[in-house]
Amino acid sequence: MALLHRAELRPSKLDLLTAWLPGRPWFAGTAGADVTRVATFRFDDPAGEVGIETLLVRAGDGPVLQVPLTYRGGPLAGADRWLVGTTEHSVLGPRWVYDACADPVYTPALAAAVLAGAGPAEEYFEVDGRRDVRPPNMTITGSHPGGEPPAVGVPGEVVDGNPTLIRTDQVELAVVRQPAGAEAPSDAWLAGAWPGQATPLLLAYAVAR
Repeated sequence: MALLHRAELRPSKLDLLTAWLPGRPWFAGTAGADVTRVATFRFDDPAGEVGIETLLVRAGDGPVLQVPLTYRGGPLAGADRWLVGTTEHSVLGPRWVYDACADPVYTPALAAAVLAGAGPAEEYFEVDGRRDVRPPNMTITGSHPGGEPPAVGVPGEVVDGNPTLIRTDQVELAVVRQPAGAEAPSDAWLAGAWPGQATPLLLAYAVAR
């Protein structure tokens, strides 16, 4: 489960992405245009230390882009290349925002969704001592529901592109940066749908190494 805070971020996530996205090799849209949110979902960090959120966004009139992010309370060693930016959270203080594809907490979470059908984290606020659940704004579906979460190891190499490839010693995970309706090149995949997009689109897939 993902505990959320009614908080202000300065700069906001979308402000960070407006500056960061045009420099990505998979970017499509209008450089300099405001980035708008389409839908989101989260994964759980078992340790409860790192926020893991996938944003589906648009830059201007461009296509939907998939941007998984992680939120940390301090810098991630050796990950300067993947830093999206820093922001001030009105409850949690400074946060370091990373492209999740290079964050070791994201790899097993994505693998569990793709290879074992693990669903998104339930999101909630604490309100006067009770849990106020936020309804999801999109659905994700894996090809292997009810499977055992695999042990995939830590990411050894990340190849930034569309798709972005996360390589471990056991599996290669592919994050589709521009979600599409094309058939997955693997029998292990993750798809998502949201308001205005009733037909699920391919978000990620996995290939054994």
